[in-house]
Amino acid sequence: MARDPLASISTVATPQTRPVPGREAEQVRNNAGGYGFAKDLWTRLEDFIILGTIGGTYYVREDDLTADGARVVFDAVAADGVRAVRLATDISTAHPPRAPKNRPALFVLAAAAARGDAGTRQAVKASLAKVARTTDHLSAFFGYWKNLGGKTTPGGTAPVVGRAMRTALASWFQDGDVDRVAWRACKARQRKTPAGEAFALRDALRIAHPKADSAARRALFGWIAGNVSDADARGRVPAIDAFLTAQAVTTAVEAIDVVQDRGVPWEFLPDRVLGDAGVWDELVDTIGMTALIRNLARMTRIGTLTPMGGAARRAAARLANADALAKARIHPMDLFLALRVYQAGRAQPNPRADVQTWAPVPEVVDALEEAYELSFGHVGPSGRRLLIAVDSSGSMTWQSVHSGGAPLGTCYEVANAMAVILNRIEGSNVHVIDVDTSVHASKVTARTNLREIGGWRASGGGTDLSLPFAWAQEERLDVDGIVVLTDSETWAGRSHPTQELASYRRSVNGAARVVVAAMAANGRSIADPRDEGVLNVAGLDASLPMVVHGFIRG
Repeated sequence: MARDPLASISTVATPQTRPVPGREAEQVRNNAGGYGFAKDLWTRLEDFIILGTIGGTYYVREDDLTADGARVVFDAVAADGVRAVRLATDISTAHPPRAPKNRPALFVLAAAAARGDAGTRQAVKASLAKVARTTDHLSAFFGYWKNLGGKTTPGGTAPVVGRAMRTALASWFQDGDVDRVAWRACKARQRKTPAGEAFALRDALRIAHPKADSAARRALFGWIAGNVSDADARGRVPAIDAFLTAQAVTTAVEAIDVVQDRGVPWEFLPDRVLGDAGVWDELVDTIGMTALIRNLARMTRIGTLTPMGGAARRAAARLANADALAKARIHPMDLFLALRVYQAGRAQPNPRADVQTWAPVPEVVDALEEAYELSFGHVGPSGRRLLIAVDSSGSMTWQSVHSGGAPLGTCYEVANAMAVILNRIEGSNVHVIDVDTSVHASKVTARTNLREIGGWRASGGGTDLSLPFAWAQEERLDVDGIVVLTDSETWAGRSHPTQELASYRRSVNGAARVVVAAMAANGRSIADPRDEGVLNVAGLDASLPMVVHGFIRG
């Protein structure tokens, strides 16, 4: 009998290299040649803000991924600029912090300021001081905005400043009490824009022309602009006095005294005293949490942090303070990166400089591990049974996840770090598997520590993301939720993930819910947008455990 070509058409089991019949308009070809669902504009914008585009993916170069991300931002600003600004602001200011780094959110605000309508520009004006919380943030925003809305000059680009932008920039200098503004200004009065151009608060102040509401704020503005002397400014603004006092120290003893008396941050002190172990012994208790984490290697290298030492105990105690981590807006991936760097015992931040080495202090390593867990916020177990599937295919093991330009590890490693925290929260109600074109046993348990993950090697085969559902059905594994950590570049299966999920629901648990955690901002997902029991989230979102908890419980 002749073969009937119509027999190959199935809405129950369709090869992933073809779209599901009847869903052709909703599905798009992914970068691996398979078909998945296109994410909507706002989900893609959320992915961009949280995941960023640095490093590219296995299939997409960094430049192409960045260009695609920029198009998403521009489309969102054109569609509803106020909503785009609100989303960027909400993610940037969330507790726990949802995005590892702030620059994508700043890019959204810059695009909204440069390309948005009047209402959108007003939204930027209201949000800038909330999102751009430091001089570094402000310089990034200014650089992005100048590139998107400036004018060409023989020397590059120059800003085109309207009333809304002046007011937005002015808000940075007017937000909060005078001493608070002065404190952050003294920490850094100049920075580089993302394009490497010089940016000084003095220049922003001259553009903005902010109005001073008091003599103290007027003195601060004048001092930043260079029109008020140090003597006059320090008499009116305590933060300036503390800064100038710290800058004047010449010995470690003097530096220790000013840290004790004035509680100044390390940025206030001159470089000549920052190599002294005693100075950092005092700073351990006073510097901000971010500065503490970033300087652990330095403090170990110069002898401040030592095994069983007092400074190490105090540093570890601060790292284990959940409230302090939340107040400082420390993202779990910042701690994951800090742990990897500190545990390595060597680094070379400047390729032209010598390699820096140190002997990691075990107490500090353990504290970073604990801080990672605490930084997700307090999330209790959902009481539901979960299957967690980590994509272990080649694309997940080739590409790296970046935070602020620094590689955190491969997508596979970072996905496992997320699986670890979910396992710790849910305990015995969780089973974790690895998936490529087969299902593999995972090494993740509730007792897994982050230090182990870097040494794991994934299977690295093709990708079939229908397998978590097919395997659970075959094993008759009755779970309330399935969490898939993946880049969604599936192609190798004989049926689509959504088809296998439907089959699992028919035969095992009709109420099972699915969370698809994206490890790359590529605009595609295995999640069916028609299925209210499936949710897309960004894989680096620190609220992931809370989202899983709430969504799976229903």
